Amino acid sequence: MITWVVRRVAPEDRTEWERLYLGYCAFYEREVTRAQLDTLWTWIQERRLVSFVACSAQDPGELAGLAHVREFIRPVAGVVAGFLDDLYVDPAHRGTGVVQSLLDAVREHASAEGWERVRWITAESNGRARAVYDRVATRTAWVTYDMTDIDAEMRA
Repeated sequence: MITWVVRRVAPEDRTEWERLYLGYCAFYEREVTRAQLDTLWTWIQERRLVSFVACSAQDPGELAGLAHVREFIRPVAGVVAGFLDDLYVDPAHRGTGVVQSLLDAVREHASAEGWERVRWITAESNGRARAVYDRVATRTAWVTYDMTDIDAEMRA
């Protein structure tokens, strides 16, 4: 049985983190540019986004999974919560407990930060992940929308 160690990503993890993140993007059929990867890596280094990585205790340099989580406020409840943006396990390590280890680390982080909950979304078609999520969280009735026709000048 593999023992999984979950820790915050370190600067020397860039290559392995990038391999996992590109796998995540490929799974969701999303293209990502070098500039986007660099921006995300900067956010992680600045701790605007917390990145957890999982590796085996025997080989701490080879990463098996990642989770990105960040703080958000819930005005209607007057509380701070966490948002799990990305969760990915290398296909070679699925079914070995990596995802549970990552979710446990997110839960511990949320508790330490005083977050009221952790929220995330996933694709309706992602049945394998949803089976895990149904065990560890409560599915909500909310429908997600994206407003994408935002003028670039407004974003500056």
